[in-house]
Amino acid sequence: MSERETTRLVAWSREMREVHRRLREALRLTRKSLAEADTDATALHDLLLYCRGFCAALDGHHRGEDRTLFPAIAAAHPHLRPVLRSLEQDHSMIAHLLGGLQAAVDRSEPAARLSEHLDGIGAIMENHFRYEERQLLTVLESLDLRADPADALGPL
Repeated sequence: MSERETTRLVAWSREMREVHRRLREALRLTRKSLAEADTDATALHDLLLYCRGFCAALDGHHRGEDRTLFPAIAAAHPHLRPVLRSLEQDHSMIAHLLGGLQAAVDRSEPAARLSEHLDGIGAIMENHFRYEERQLLTVLESLDLRADPADALGPL
């Protein structure tokens, strides 16, 4: 295998790590905006932007994995299908929690309630990312997937 081919293959694991880093940062900024929203009206508008952006980014990431990345992994590594099913179940649970956060934002619920939503999403998201990285990073380093990273990992 050429150095260029090896670099292209290893890039998928780097891409996943980078997307997870960006999503963690988006959650951090959302939490920061929430803390500031209690005392600053402008921060409340920022909170709405961050919440919606974070929700869209996380959901887009999971949709990309479900639609493009996971089928490619399942085809190349059928023994990982149970792992992929578990990750897809996490995606479904996180989507449900994101829907709850969106509804709470739409109802202008108090900051404390929004913080509870973010805490729940953050805890499950972090567990999910750690499990996904443990199970898939090595596989991604050898996965021959010729797809746009935005299609496979979301628009981040």
